Amino acid sequence: MKVDASLPPVSLTAIPAIVRAAEMMGFDAIWSTETMHDPFLPGALIAEHTQKLCFGTAVAIAFARSPATLAYTAWDLAQASQGRFILGLGTQVKAHVERRFGMPWPDSVVAKLHEQIEAMRAFWHTWQTGAALNVRGEYYKLNLMSPFFNPGPIPNPDIPIFIAGVNTGLARLAGEVADGFLVHPLHTPRYLREVLLPAIEEGLSRSGRSRDKFQVANTVFVVTSPEEDFFVRSQIAFYASTPSYRAVMALHGWEQTAEKLSTLAAHKQWAEMPALISDEMLSSFALVASAEDLPERISACYQDLVDRISLYLPFVPGERDDFWKVVVKGLQGTG
Repeated sequence: MKVDASLPPVSLTAIPAIVRAAEMMGFDAIWSTETMHDPFLPGALIAEHTQKLCFGTAVAIAFARSPATLAYTAWDLAQASQGRFILGLGTQVKAHVERRFGMPWPDSVVAKLHEQIEAMRAFWHTWQTGAALNVRGEYYKLNLMSPFFNPGPIPNPDIPIFIAGVNTGLARLAGEVADGFLVHPLHTPRYLREVLLPAIEEGLSRSGRSRDKFQVANTVFVVTSPEEDFFVRSQIAFYASTPSYRAVMALHGWEQTAEKLSTLAAHKQWAEMPALISDEMLSSFALVASAEDLPERISACYQDLVDRISLYLPFVPGERDDFWKVVVKGLQGTG
């Protein structure tokens, strides 16, 4: 099992020290998010300041960008890092795409993301081989690529694309057209086993690929202290209030709680939401254990389900270094 880290939301000046420490700690990859900062800019610094550490976006918001801008950025980062970059894409939800990014929301999320990925790969194929660019779909019509705008071939043109998601549509799409799936932190092992993995397998079957050609990357909530208990309940409540994530709660019979959380969120009553996350919910969505027992617990829950694991905690050098050493060493020893 590969063990990954998450970048904290910090300025670019802090990135080199963090990623050098992450590589020394033994992480296999480090992921940047699109919350307070651009998710791609750290990649150039990671490529420059590390030698072996893989890195990716978890996630970049796909519908906030055109296929061309995504293709150019990924191409440059793959070239600069000698093939260590992973393009992780997420769709976000309608309100954020329209009201935070000022971009249109598609009629079909799955159809547009499918076409967007195929369009990116068309750019890469054109740049690598010199073939004509010719994309004619419902959302994109692309047929202009003169030499002035063509960056040309690179040594590592097969850029992995991971799709993030909560529901079966995107999981199925990932199996069909992507190289990996980024499991949303709001999940349970049961939901992963009974809902998401079968959808991924269906997509893989459509594309004629086997599971060993595909990676499932998982981010897990952990509780090792009372402070983390409250933080994790708050995060679960926040995510579970999102109507499009309702299927996870429904599998366990917690629809009424999800509806109450949505109502509280709509009225911005954030402080009242964590109390609705019961101990049963907490132990289903998070691993509650001592730091010493955590690697064994994670392995027992996820060893047969996922290929990569990361904690819902940013890696900050100098903070909890002993904890991270235990986690990385313990999990990498599981194979």
